[in-house]
Amino acid sequence: MIICMMQPLPAAAIHTYAAPRLASDAPLRIAVVLPCWRVTASILDVLALIGPECERVYVIDDACPDGTGALVESDCADPRVRVLRNPANLGVGGAVLTGYRQALADGMHVIVKIDGDGQMDPALLMDFVQPIAQGEADYCKGNRFYDLDNIHRMPALRILGNAGLSLMAKLSTGYWDLFDPTNGYTAIHRDVAVRLPMAKISQRYFFETDLLFRLGTQRAVVRDVPMDPRYGEEVSGLKIHRILGEFAFKHTRNFCKRVFYNYYLRDMSLASLELALGLPMLLFGLVYGVWHWIEGLQSGRETPTGTIMLATLATIVGLQFVLAFLGHDIGSVPRRPLSRSPHRISDARLAVRERLPR
Repeated sequence: MIICMMQPLPAAAIHTYAAPRLASDAPLRIAVVLPCWRVTASILDVLALIGPECERVYVIDDACPDGTGALVESDCADPRVRVLRNPANLGVGGAVLTGYRQALADGMHVIVKIDGDGQMDPALLMDFVQPIAQGEADYCKGNRFYDLDNIHRMPALRILGNAGLSLMAKLSTGYWDLFDPTNGYTAIHRDVAVRLPMAKISQRYFFETDLLFRLGTQRAVVRDVPMDPRYGEEVSGLKIHRILGEFAFKHTRNFCKRVFYNYYLRDMSLASLELALGLPMLLFGLVYGVWHWIEGLQSGRETPTGTIMLATLATIVGLQFVLAFLGHDIGSVPRRPLSRSPHRISDARLAVRERLPR
């Protein structure tokens, strides 16, 4: 990895501002990570909109064939900007984790991830930082579905795809109160980021959802932040027909891991017994009933009443147990943040929207 730092601006050219403060009166250190892959048309505009509340901006050139890193080095004079180069393309997740590692090494308190394609408004950055700084959340992510009036601006295929992915993500991550799991506008507290098993997190399209799963195993508090969808002329590289099978497999794997970790390895509760009894009974009732129903159709004989009752009873009781487990799981969404020492940001500081001259 190569780290390049921009030439600093003259001191007189930089606007002064009152830095946000921690509870200990130390300045809040905010970093922005921008993974870059063929975003030369928009990256400079995105950088120009990042306000002075941010101390560091990491541009991750993920082996970009268009030379995004070189463009930033030559045309961006912001002294906060550093270009980090991955020697090979690691995908969006690999690029973000490169930025996380550098931000943690530099002592940043909150790390915000913004895409370089212009779909995410940097003016919303403090909306993501504030819940973390005030000790209300460990991780914040965007939700483009919050304002129903703006959903019509989103392509229909993305609405359908996100709805399906959101349902699968609720099961696999345990965050039943979240939506839009693939949204990449995020912020994370360093106390949580340092605990992430970065070598195990998926590095490509499944990154955001897999990160939520890892946060769930830590019992981190995650909050949705409303944001409007912004789409230009860019073409998404996410092809539903290509990733559907991969996502289904990974969601199933993460669900099984989460249930084992939370309900059988770390703790045992009534919900553990409900799932252990209910799922086998439900599957038995369905398979046993369907098998005898098909057999009766083929043979022309009526299915015995006892067989029907056994299949029905097993299905109903098993379903009740599974629903009881889901009720417990939904009520177990983490509510107590893991991050220490809540940071306090003054109302005046939140209102700052000055921009460094470019």
